[in-house]
Amino acid sequence: MKIALAQIDYHIGNFEGNLSKMLAAVESAKEQGADLICFGELAVCGYPPRDFLEFDDFIRQSQASVEALKQVSQGIGIVVGAPSRNPVKAGKDLYNSAYFLSEGEVIGIQHKALLPTYDIFDEYRYFEPATSFQTITFKGKKIALSICEDIWNVGNENPLYTICPLDEMMHEKPDFILNLSASPFDYAHAIARIQVIRANVERYGIPLFYANHTGAQTDIIFDGGSIVMSPDGQVFDEMPYFEECLKVYDLEEVLRGGRSSEQPKNKVQLIHDALVLGIRDYFRKLGFKKAILGLSGGIDSAVTVVLATKALGPENVRVLLMPSQFSSGHSVDDARQLAENLGVAYDIIAIRPMYEAFETALKTQFEGQPFNVTEENIQARIRGTLLMAMSNKFGHILLNTTNKSEMAVGYGTLYGDMCGGISVLGDVYKTEVYELANYLNAAAEVIPKNSIVKPPSAELRPGQKDSDSLPPYEILDPLLFQYIECHQGPRELIEMGFEEALVKRVLRMVNINEFKREQAAPVLRVSSKGFGMGRRMPIVGKYLS
Repeated sequence: MKIALAQIDYHIGNFEGNLSKMLAAVESAKEQGADLICFGELAVCGYPPRDFLEFDDFIRQSQASVEALKQVSQGIGIVVGAPSRNPVKAGKDLYNSAYFLSEGEVIGIQHKALLPTYDIFDEYRYFEPATSFQTITFKGKKIALSICEDIWNVGNENPLYTICPLDEMMHEKPDFILNLSASPFDYAHAIARIQVIRANVERYGIPLFYANHTGAQTDIIFDGGSIVMSPDGQVFDEMPYFEECLKVYDLEEVLRGGRSSEQPKNKVQLIHDALVLGIRDYFRKLGFKKAILGLSGGIDSAVTVVLATKALGPENVRVLLMPSQFSSGHSVDDARQLAENLGVAYDIIAIRPMYEAFETALKTQFEGQPFNVTEENIQARIRGTLLMAMSNKFGHILLNTTNKSEMAVGYGTLYGDMCGGISVLGDVYKTEVYELANYLNAAAEVIPKNSIVKPPSAELRPGQKDSDSLPPYEILDPLLFQYIECHQGPRELIEMGFEEALVKRVLRMVNINEFKREQAAPVLRVSSKGFGMGRRMPIVGKYLS
């Protein structure tokens, strides 16, 4: 038997586009002699469809796509993920299902049993869990069909669940496992994914074919990396990251094993590739073409514009240089040099006259008051207004350049430097931004060296440095990581060696600035705990504040 895995960049709700890609994949698989082709979880509608699932028409169109695939299943088996209606008037209205199509018929359906409700997942909101499990026989082979999370409770050891779907099928002695997945990217997840698949293979002693999505759905990025694992526990093949791909595998060769083929898993490269794809798909899927951002001469905007240029092409990126009376000359020079290095269009608009107009307008009200964060925020909001004006006038989408460290502690101005349609670096700590900058400069100096080595500054008052308001990033970022990603409280952080006063100060900054993050642009997710859907905190909570 020859089995094809189709790793596709689906588009939520784009039934025509998704179906077109799947039909092309079926045709290609047939030409390569495949007996069976497997697509990803909820492939017909894209993942995660969220409240689109509450529309009857959405489900009707999903079913129409299944019907269209059924019509081309002559001479090939097609396994595809789609929502299906629950015929019983009890529980949720829908199942998250895997359809097995062959010779114009549905020869089997397996529903998903383990419905994740953690981090970015909220499947139990929509779906009824499966309670029955059976293999499907196709061309003399028994196939254990499973969907994504259903393989993540090996041996019923995951405390989130009380059933192991594959355990329920093993009495039928299946020949191999098919898993339809929509497994979101984070920079450590590919390793964990292989470990889970290996644990299943070692437990059951049969091959596992795992078909994942690729592409980005706003903030959620899918890395692909679909896997075939042979019974010896070796990765027979791991498909490319962040690319659409179709591969055909001979079951007999997979059964023999003796081969190991994995993709490299360099953290900085993975984050880089994920962000480029995230920008590209955000624009492509929403029908946008051109991006704009403010280029300050600092490292965050420098990294963002390089990533945007890679994603969209230099002809589709425009930058504004908006110096104030507090901007250093080298910042303007560095920004101009970077724009010229990349070949992107740039404009220089000095904000001093506008800032002085605000000072004049508010002179009576601010009489006797010292210069403080108010005047700093006015500058940031002038810049935000200029960027949004250009965005509105020319149809450019504003890219936000705030990094995760700044977003965590509220070191940003609402309606100023926090403006934007998508946040590119909002899940990348400042120390990781430096790693990205060095990675981007590895072959040749694209980002001027001065943007990387100079002390970071918002340049909103004379001689300002980030370190005036924040701990050094090499101390701040590990503390934030332990709090945000690892859920360590103040006692644990202090026991790790962080100073008690610093812990209290930083955790308070994180928690009192939740209202800012609630209003921020969607953040491209590259870590295990990004701001947004995956981290839901109360704005007025008292805990740790």
